[in-house]
Amino acid sequence: MVFSNLRNSIRRWSKVRQTVSELEHMSDRELSDIGITRWQIKDVAAKSVL
Repeated sequence: MVFSNLRNSIRRWSKVRQTVSELEHMSDRELSDIGITRWQIKDVAAKSVL
């Protein structure tokens, strides 16, 4: 059980980091097109794994 929770937490963290990385590589224009600002990237990434 503990290892399962740990594994799931690591997967979620990895997904958040991947999403942050992908969004950070986008231009301001591309981010604007999808309706987010650079300041929202971490919040958007965190919400993407809920």
